[in-house]
Amino acid sequence: MIPAIFGLSGLTLTDDERAFFRDSDPAGYILFGRNIANREQLRRLTDELRAIDGRADLPILIDQEGGRVARMKSPEWPDFPSGATFDALYERAPASAIEAARLNAMALAAMLTEVGINVDCLPLLDVRQPGASEVIGDRALGSEPMRVAALGRAILGGLQDGGVVGIVKHIPGHGRALLDTHEALPVVTASDRELQTDLAPFAALRDAAMAMTCHVIFEAWDPDRPATLSPVIIDSVIRQRVGFHGLLLSDDLDMKALSGDVPSRAAAAVAAGCDIALNCWGRMNDMVGIANALDPISTVSRARLEGAMDRISGATGGRAFATLVDQRDALLAVA
Repeated sequence: MIPAIFGLSGLTLTDDERAFFRDSDPAGYILFGRNIANREQLRRLTDELRAIDGRADLPILIDQEGGRVARMKSPEWPDFPSGATFDALYERAPASAIEAARLNAMALAAMLTEVGINVDCLPLLDVRQPGASEVIGDRALGSEPMRVAALGRAILGGLQDGGVVGIVKHIPGHGRALLDTHEALPVVTASDRELQTDLAPFAALRDAAMAMTCHVIFEAWDPDRPATLSPVIIDSVIRQRVGFHGLLLSDDLDMKALSGDVPSRAAAAVAAGCDIALNCWGRMNDMVGIANALDPISTVSRARLEGAMDRISGATGGRAFATLVDQRDALLAVA
């Protein structure tokens, strides 16, 4: 197994993808809108990925946050609320907001497991800051760290109860970035003391199964390298200060915040301490290059991966999707 998660080019696997995935044995896959048409097609695709790999617990990821970040879209699937919706309810009724976030996550999990998806890139623990780039914006769960942590824990729990592993992101915090990392490399000049606000939700949820880095430079910690590529930040800040010891994924290595070719980025991310290099776009040349650039997954990283997926081994789902949505909406109506 190589420590990489790959994207796919279309609605079905090509012959080249099928052969490459069989030979390279990536740790998992991530799906985007270009891979999704309807329930039947999507289930066939995830079933084929598992048949190639042979692992029943093969991680198949998606960014299904709700709001403006959703790969499975209406009318085939219903829309879900953004993080800001739960933040607004928390202002009036904190306990109701936490329960609504949990129910929402359980409904998301029911929708995802129906089509064979078992990892969601959610929740965001980025603390929203005034004047920052709107790339986070209303995706955030708020601007108060412990509120973000409380709602984030409810989301993680709801996903796990429904058979889906959540990924906390974007560690150590994307909330101060003035630029969109899809387009440019942000530099955060806040002091170490100021950055404790950003770290707080991640520290509170240090026991999460998976986390995703951010491509952001933090001058207080490493003025030369973004977090994804910084052994200083990954070891000293994420692993030691925050205390996160689960599976650490890079954010998408295709983003323009990073320089150099994609295989080199993947090798640098893993060398810096990421357990998994995430490559989303399904470009065969890049994927082959990554496979050639990476050594087999380490014993420690493999144990973290297996431990993360073990958390959903006994999940039974529970309430019906429609019931979960109705209960969530009754709580959200308070706001």
